[in-house]
Order: sequence, then structure tokens, then C-alpha cells
Amino acid sequence: MAERSTAAVDVADNSGDEPLTAEADQSTADGVAQNRERDTEIDEAQGSGGTEGPEKASPLELHSGHKLARRYRLEECVTRLDGFSSWRAVDEKLRRAVGVHLLPADHARARSVLAAARSAALLGDPRFVQVLDAVEENELVYVVHEWLPDAVELTTLIATGPMEPHDAYQMVSQIASAMAAAHREGLAHLRLNPNAVLRTSSGQWRIRGLAVSAALRGISSATPQRTDTEAIGALLYAGLTQRWPYESDAYGLSGLPKDIGLIAPDQVRANVHRGLSELSMRALANDGATASRHESPCTTPEELVKAVGEMPRIRPPEPTFAGPPEYQRTTYQQGTYGRPAPHPGATQPVPSPPAPLQSRTGKALKWAVSALLIAALGLGSWQLADALMDNGSKSDDTNKTQTTDGNDKSGGKNAPIKLLKIENAQEYAAEGSLQAPADAKLTYDGNSSTYWRTKSYNSGPKLAPYKPGVGLVYQLSSPQQIATATIGLRYGGDHTTVHLYATDSLSPSTSVDGMKEIGTATTNGTSLTVKASKELKTQYVLLWITDVPQAPQDSYSGAGYKQAVTDVKFTG
Repeated sequence: MAERSTAAVDVADNSGDEPLTAEADQSTADGVAQNRERDTEIDEAQGSGGTEGPEKASPLELHSGHKLARRYRLEECVTRLDGFSSWRAVDEKLRRAVGVHLLPADHARARSVLAAARSAALLGDPRFVQVLDAVEENELVYVVHEWLPDAVELTTLIATGPMEPHDAYQMVSQIASAMAAAHREGLAHLRLNPNAVLRTSSGQWRIRGLAVSAALRGISSATPQRTDTEAIGALLYAGLTQRWPYESDAYGLSGLPKDIGLIAPDQVRANVHRGLSELSMRALANDGATASRHESPCTTPEELVKAVGEMPRIRPPEPTFAGPPEYQRTTYQQGTYGRPAPHPGATQPVPSPPAPLQSRTGKALKWAVSALLIAALGLGSWQLADALMDNGSKSDDTNKTQTTDGNDKSGGKNAPIKLLKIENAQEYAAEGSLQAPADAKLTYDGNSSTYWRTKSYNSGPKLAPYKPGVGLVYQLSSPQQIATATIGLRYGGDHTTVHLYATDSLSPSTSVDGMKEIGTATTNGTSLTVKASKELKTQYVLLWITDVPQAPQDSYSGAGYKQAVTDVKFTG
């Protein structure tokens, strides 16, 4: 079937999508971004056709709150480039979030964008982010598409480390299969990059911007199938190595060292799956040459699907189950009654028994010691009985002026409060993109001038419905019972709400709704103490923020609803 390229992509784009200013937050245009971005990227296709220069068009005077077709209310501009803009919007008729691309009707690329959007909409493949509408009215051309708040882009997934072999296998298999289906219908993507690939909460991979993303930028390719295949190889390479397979840095990834050329992933990082390493090299523009084998290159998504099918199936890792807790004996059963308890984790030396007294002097000494012990026990018993009788005579007077809580198992003494050690921390996102994952450890470094921050939002204090909340998971040194959490905040105002949950790991396997809540609190100031409302023992604690105050502009973001955490301490 002849290929019909409605748009093209720079698969080997070494510049990535960089914001215009250093202060701008990273975000995307098609469904998971929550923050404002101005996109000024440059597309320089490698091994494909050239790109058209930016077209001059009349500027669009649009703002948040503007409505299209009395239905789509614009909320936030996430991309502005070459005369077009992309927005997060709300479909007021169906009450759901959508994405909208906008450009003037007299824009040089308006006709091609409409054609690309209508062709992509006809495909109807659920593996692609769906085009919902493509309209020209009131001197505007706009394309409406799905917005996926629960999806996470590949850029975020590999920011903390390379992918597991099974995850990488699933990604390349699903992406290659989807693009093969698109090319059979004559559609090309031509801008496949880590920002265009999303993984949903159910583990499915989806592609956004089919044909439309490149049409908006006026990119074309003489070999669209080869271009898309090389892009899939670059995605697999990045997932396996956490490196971009070209010399320049892009998409938050470091490029390869200069002047050494393209090397196989298993030569860049240890413990890379050999079969996946060779597959990525066959898809990239290297004639299929690898370190030990010479396979034919994959020049179309169809050939890549066939190559994936010929590989031995990579099974998911075996699930790990926590063993039952060790039986805790009482101190009397353990033979430590009357002795101080050892510190957790400390190795206790085994005392060696004393040498037996076998001589005549030794035997006499043993009898003398035994007699003294018997006398001491008799005297102690008499004194103890006398003391008990005295206390019994005084107890009546005492009970007249003092009450005792029958549930007080500590005998009226408060249990000592200790500061719990935090071993590690990691940002958690139930939906959408992360906020500032690299700054999670700054919240327990003992320095109140450093902090982890959320992004700035246009509405609040409640983050829902666009985001259920933002948070951090803390790992304690061992399972502990949490009594309180003291949290330092950067911004005061009306208001901040924090919830504490017990979870199972730094990357929780359940949603927030499935976790057990430890406690919650709300404040208008810059410090907050959350007291445990129930007794729970856990090693992992989720600090979950659902409401944030209005805060002014700073060096990281503009004015809006946001919060930053400076210090976190747990006591038990």
C-alpha cells in the first residue's frame, strides 16, 4: 500500500522540547500536562526530508475562559509555537477535560492540519489518543482531542532509571504494532519521541499526536515508515539505557559521548537485555549491525513487529510477597526479664560460661554463696510483704483523690517519644505528571531553606478534579508506629490540607483509596502537625496534599495555587 504522509517528524531530534525560559515548567501539549509552557523547539530531521520554516500568521487573542462553539472552555495554554497554540480545556457539554490545538484559518498550515486531524479521527484505533473534533469557524481552525489525566509519559517513567526488560518489551511491542496499523491506513506519526508515548494506569501504551503533531509544525518526510521505525528504536534505546541515542541531549536525557558513534545499549549500561539491545540497533539507522550479530535492519514498523514476534517472550518479574512477621515473644519468654532490651539490629555477643569450680575450696565457696542467697531472698521477701501491706493501707486514701484509667497499660507513665529516621523519599503521582521528583530528598535533609515544590495551578485550594492530589512517599528505617508528623511549609494562606497514609513501598501498588489513613490536618500557616488518629505500624508513609493556598510568583513559577515542603519529621 502506498504510504500517505500527512505530516512528518524529526525522530532523531537532538534538541528535544525545551521551554523558552529556564523558569518554565516542563509540560506537554496532548493530555498529561498541568503547567504552562512555551514551546520553541527546532526540528532537524536526520535521514528524512527537510522541514518547512515557521509561517507568519496573525496572532490569536485568546485567554483562559474563552469558549469555542459555546462548548469548549479554554483553561490553560500549554504550548505556543509558530502561530499555533495548544490548550487544556473543558468540554462543558460532557463535563470532561479535553485538549485543543488552535491556529488562525489563514495560517499556511491550517488546511494540512485539518486534513491530518480528520484522517487520524477516521482511524479510530484505541492505541492512539483520539481526535474528537476538527473544525473551522470564526476565522479559527481548532482540533479537539482526548485528555488523559491518568496517563504518564515515557519521559517521566525513565527519569528515575531505566525500564525493566518486561516493561520495555511491552512498550516496543505495542508501539510498533500500533504504528504498523496506522501505516497500513496510510498515516504516519513522524514526531514519535518520549513526550508522545504514554502509559495509562492499566499498563497500556498509547500514542498521541498521530499525523497532527507534525502537521502543526509543517514537517514532512520522504520515507515516513523508516522515520517512524527509527523513532521506535530510539524510544527503546532510551528506555533501556536512560540515554538518548544521539550526541546531543534531549527530552531530559543525556546524549551519547561524542566521536564514538552509535553503540549498542548493552555496551552503554550493564545488565541490559541482549535481545532488546539488538532489536533497538536494528530499528535505528545503523544497517542492523550489532556487537556480535549482523541482522537485517528493520525499515518499517511491520518488519519491527515481526522481529519482536521472533524474540523469546520476556516474562514479567515474579511477584514478591512479604513473609509473615516474626513471632514476638514476651521478655519473660525470651529470658531477658529485668535486663534492658537490645537495640534493634545490634548483634548481641553470646557470653561464655564461667569455668566450673572443681576444687575443695571452690565447693566451699559455692555452699557459702548459696547460703547467702537464701538469706537474702528470705529478707527480701519479708521486706516486700511489709511494703505491700503498708501500700494497701494507704490505697484507700489515695483512691479518694485520684482516679486511674483502666486502659492505661503503662502504669500512668507516658511512653517515650522518639524521632523516626527517614531512609529515603520518592515523589508519588496518582494521575498525570510528577511535580519535582529530583527534590524529594530535600524535605528531610535538615536544611529548612531547601524544599520540594508543586507546580502552580490556576484554581484552588482543592486540586481536584484535574489532579486528585500530590505527594511524597517516605521510607523509614524499619516498620514503626507513627504518632505525629511535623511538616514545614513554604507558603501560608487559605489553606493547606495534608493526609498521611500507610503504604507498601516507595512505589505503591495500590491507589490512595486503597491505603489506610493515619491522620489528616489543615493549616493556614507555614507549619503543620498531623496526629495519628489510629495505631498503624508501617515502614512507608505517604504524605498526600489535596489542598494548596494561593501564593505569589517566585523564581520557579508564576502566581497561582501551589505549595512547597521544607522539612518533614516523624515521631513514634
